[in-house]
Amino acid sequence: MHTVSRHITRCLCLLPVLAAVLLSGARCATEPRQQWTSIFNGRDLDGWTVKFSGHDMGVNYKNTFRVEDGILKVSYDQYDTFDDTFGHIFHDSVYDNYAVRVEYRFTGNQVAGGPEWGFRNNGIMIHSQSPESMGLTQHFPVSVEAQMLGGNGVDERTTGNVCTPGTHIVMNGELVTRHCTGSRSKTFHGDQWVTMEVQVYGDSLIRHIVNGDTVITYENPQLDPADPDARKRLDEGAPVFLKRGYIALQAESHPTEFRTVEIRRF
Repeated sequence: MHTVSRHITRCLCLLPVLAAVLLSGARCATEPRQQWTSIFNGRDLDGWTVKFSGHDMGVNYKNTFRVEDGILKVSYDQYDTFDDTFGHIFHDSVYDNYAVRVEYRFTGNQVAGGPEWGFRNNGIMIHSQSPESMGLTQHFPVSVEAQMLGGNGVDERTTGNVCTPGTHIVMNGELVTRHCTGSRSKTFHGDQWVTMEVQVYGDSLIRHIVNGDTVITYENPQLDPADPDARKRLDEGAPVFLKRGYIALQAESHPTEFRTVEIRRF
């Protein structure tokens, strides 16, 4: 009896420990383990590299990307017309299992000549190719985009959508080959700040979170063999499934501000 009693007592004592382990495992499956770290210093573009279509890497065309008052801005005040000059600013590190979080807002008017779909449009490119590997006239890096969209004051327009330049994804067990898939987010009109987080688990689960709400999930990001830029990467020996890559922000013809850009590794 005493032996049985001791075993029961020991098991009961271990229950809180087992519960803590299980809860820790659950947290690890959904949240990064480390603290948030800013990858934008609030002073300059140190640690970032720009690439614009039609221009060499490192040429910050018409000072589009700039830092003012501690904010990373996508600005078009020196443009006469957009002229398909799509730009991206890449953080210099490669990431695999992580979360990236930004606070963003759209401001002002879209530059003349910008595409209709470029109105209040930006995005976080994840698992991106490097800026130096892009072609001179290539508009978008091969990547997966967590798309940011702002409302027009009237119509519904979700943010936190997923777009796939040169890539495919899997949703609900099916390969998705369309370019963009809408999320379940609310519409954010005007110049309000919005927080978007993207949780990236290598080549498995990816989750978009807008103002704390999970708005879309998908998995298995992979290169599209029918896309010429992705085909080039495959021919060079790149794996089909995307496990890691660069992070980039866009310049797609509408002024955008980022007051935080943070990373948290898993």
